[in-house]
Amino acid sequence: MIYLNNKQLEDIVMINISTKAEASRVIDSIVLGFSADPILRWLYPEPQKYLNNFPTLMQLFGGRAFEHNSAYHIKNYTGAALWLPPNVHPDEEGLTKMLQDSFEGAQLDEIFSLFEQMDNFHPDEPCWHLAFIAVDPTQQNKGHGSTLLKHTLEVVDNDKKLAYLESTNEANLPLYQRHGFEIMGKIQAGNSPTMYPMIRESR
Repeated sequence: MIYLNNKQLEDIVMINISTKAEASRVIDSIVLGFSADPILRWLYPEPQKYLNNFPTLMQLFGGRAFEHNSAYHIKNYTGAALWLPPNVHPDEEGLTKMLQDSFEGAQLDEIFSLFEQMDNFHPDEPCWHLAFIAVDPTQQNKGHGSTLLKHTLEVVDNDKKLAYLESTNEANLPLYQRHGFEIMGKIQAGNSPTMYPMIRESR
């Protein structure tokens, strides 16, 4: 059996910058990869509501990556990542309106509590924010997530900036920790699943 190192795997996977014209394919890839995500399926437990609403939420939270050449995909769009560069942030006004239009009562309060806690953990200094990363479930456990991470973390290290993310799935913590991220705390409200803000110093 032949084992490939990360550089050899990256050459095969071929990571590309995702253009605005490719946004719909990248978003579809991430929607597929998050289909069993604890937080997203807590928000949208009904399949149709998940499929109808998550793409819009994703665009509002991480879509500005397409404007800054910091959205990436692997060959055949089986995996993708949306990074927000330093001083680029989610569309908070658009997110607030969408959430208010989609939820109400106690659940809306819990969702706003989650976002408030996320803001509290987000570093004050400019940083690279990994908004979303996902791999097609049929292609997982093949190193694609690691290759996507390694690719942009090299850019982050060259930029001498912090990297930050919120892991919405506890099962993904070992992956991020292998790449130098450390857990800052926990984010949870009401009956929501737990999120894990994580930070990584540049190397």
